[in-house]
Amino acid sequence: MRKRWLVSFLLLLSWPGWAQIGGKETFRFLGLPVNAKEAALGGVNISAPEQEVSSLQTNPALLNANMHQQVSFGFTNFLADVNQSNLTYAFKAKKAGLWSLGIAYVNYGNFIQRDDTGLETGTFSVQDYAVGLTHATTINHFTLGATVKLVVSSIAEYKAVALATDWGGIFKHPEKDLTVALAFKNIGYELRSFSGENQEPVPFDAQLGFTYKPEHMPFRFSVTAHHLQRFNIVYHDTTQLSGFVQNLASQDISIGDKIARHFVIGGEVLLSKNFNLRFGYNHLRRKELRMETVSGTAGFSVGSMVRIKGFRLDYARAFYHAAGATNYFTLSSDLQRFFKKKKDQ
Repeated sequence: MRKRWLVSFLLLLSWPGWAQIGGKETFRFLGLPVNAKEAALGGVNISAPEQEVSSLQTNPALLNANMHQQVSFGFTNFLADVNQSNLTYAFKAKKAGLWSLGIAYVNYGNFIQRDDTGLETGTFSVQDYAVGLTHATTINHFTLGATVKLVVSSIAEYKAVALATDWGGIFKHPEKDLTVALAFKNIGYELRSFSGENQEPVPFDAQLGFTYKPEHMPFRFSVTAHHLQRFNIVYHDTTQLSGFVQNLASQDISIGDKIARHFVIGGEVLLSKNFNLRFGYNHLRRKELRMETVSGTAGFSVGSMVRIKGFRLDYARAFYHAAGATNYFTLSSDLQRFFKKKKDQ
């Protein structure tokens, strides 16, 4: 079984679909932070070790035996009443190993529907969701994980459906508190497009990161590089720029800035086992969501974790724009505690 995992993982290194270009795909909600911890650490993190089960949605290799019978629920309220929620549950089978089931859901609300003349004919809803099944196995100091997920986007009566997979690997240093991770997200194919004709690419993302905690210091920091399959991830508004003008605009951005947009930095202050503080910085987010004259705190994020008895609450506040920020909440618990109490009674 372990040999099969290793061979499959190596075969993925030559996957031809990795040449897909970000920013021109559908199902873009798959790139949103899935829990409060990831949001607090800058919005992208695949290596921070954690016992909270929803973290495996950032990297399937984070699934471990300590997550057995854990359940997690997350909720985020974006601007304009756009809501994001997710539910994750993990368990360990006696013969089949570690497994997890996760559901991510985004609701964009209801919109007024009009005909060609502008006459109001009713309302329609817009929704995205993904259902994934995760499996992971550990070989010495390495953990390999994979997620298979069904992805659906719906706008009124129109739907787009895709089948995608996430593959991840983690190396934990045997002596130091160091974790190195590699993840290939959203390798997939659109089964059905909104129009029913031309298929659009799924938003593939190759990520590499590490997390390190210095000895005798209550501090842990992470660095994550994303969209490694493409060097220039600078976004240009095609309605404003085109052709030669767009190429000139791209040249105005320095090489250093282009490189920096690939990196996200996060840190944790480990005050105790039941309480810590977090912060993060996302350079790409700051550059793309800043205003021409005002940047504000766009790109920065802060958060915390509080554990009380059998429950754990993670909170994050991510600053996307000078006009406001988004709050993330993740509540998780170990169901074994409740089952054990019932047996004891």
